[in-house]
Amino acid sequence: MKNKTIAAWLAFLGGPLGLHRFYLHGLRDLMGWLLPLPTVLGLYGIERARQFGLDDQWSWVLIPFVGFTIAGCALTAIVFGLMTPEKWNAKFNAAAAEDAAPGHTNWFTIGAIVLSLLIGTSVLMASIVFSFQHYFEYQIAEAHKISQ
Repeated sequence: MKNKTIAAWLAFLGGPLGLHRFYLHGLRDLMGWLLPLPTVLGLYGIERARQFGLDDQWSWVLIPFVGFTIAGCALTAIVFGLMTPEKWNAKFNAAAAEDAAPGHTNWFTIGAIVLSLLIGTSVLMASIVFSFQHYFEYQIAEAHKISQ
């Protein structure tokens, strides 16, 4: 029996590592194994920014990968948390009754939804702003070089 609350928390807290995918689909899930790749790329971008500064072009290309992955996993947690018990049990607990307890929403599920919404949107907006700001600063610097 796959519990909706556990899946929502795993998507929120361990989503960039694919933990919710492994919980729901098992260790043979390809998407679960591929999900850490953009996370590692983004963390590598953060490390490049620490080493070479924020003017490093690769860092402002790579950093949003981790942000978008975190935001996507937060959205997944919200989708899991808002799924009706009937739909949850039909999808992940096919042998159980439609109104089985693992598909019910409780206050811990609501907590996962609220935190996912708060953190997910913050990280998403920060990633978008970071990328666009550095992209446009780069374009202005290149335009200055051309005009000189």
